[in-house]
Amino acid sequence: MSMEAVILESRSFRRQLCGRTDALDKVKALTLLPDGVHVTTKMVADYFEVPEKTVKKVTERHRTELAANGMTVLRGSDLETFKGDSLSPFPGSYPQARCALTVFTRRAVLNVAMLLRDSDVARQVREHMLDVVEAGPVRARPWRHWSRLRWDEYETVSRDPAAEAWRRKIDGLDPFEVPDEDRLGSVERRIDAQGAVITALGERVGRLGEELRVVRGELVRSRIRRRP
Repeated sequence: MSMEAVILESRSFRRQLCGRTDALDKVKALTLLPDGVHVTTKMVADYFEVPEKTVKKVTERHRTELAANGMTVLRGSDLETFKGDSLSPFPGSYPQARCALTVFTRRAVLNVAMLLRDSDVARQVREHMLDVVEAGPVRARPWRHWSRLRWDEYETVSRDPAAEAWRRKIDGLDPFEVPDEDRLGSVERRIDAQGAVITALGERVGRLGEELRVVRGELVRSRIRRRP
């Protein structure tokens, strides 16, 4: 199986490549909305030179995957705010009667490129991605290249839960874990307890020092009295 076929069939492989958004610009310019972040479904279809309904079918079949990479469906107040900020300069791009709008980030657009089978533009994007990947080492096995890695081997080496969890955090897909209030409260209580112990020890050391000075003073006075 070719590596391009692996991209089309393997979600885990696509997940590894979704950060290579520069591949979009190597094929053609992707026009963004005024916010500089999003594009509409129609703009995605125009980029890949396919009918809008083709993109909609892809989003329906792979909604969870695309949502993980930045596709968002705006409704209600979020949609009204977005229309005012980003769609007003494009009066013909948005039917006002709609109650929802799907928007994509560049990462989500790249994800679409890895799912569209019948788009020459999407095929060129995949080729650019593979050129970059095959020029470098394989993350899972640095001594082998993607072009020499079989489908079943890739699926096996990409299933390290710990590595995948860190990759998602580094890519910004998952938040870094922050201790909850109970854990923070427990830490604070331990610190307070340790502080109390240290304070008590300091006071005890101070008292011992004072007692030592008294004993030394008594010894000195005792020696003086013993002198002839």
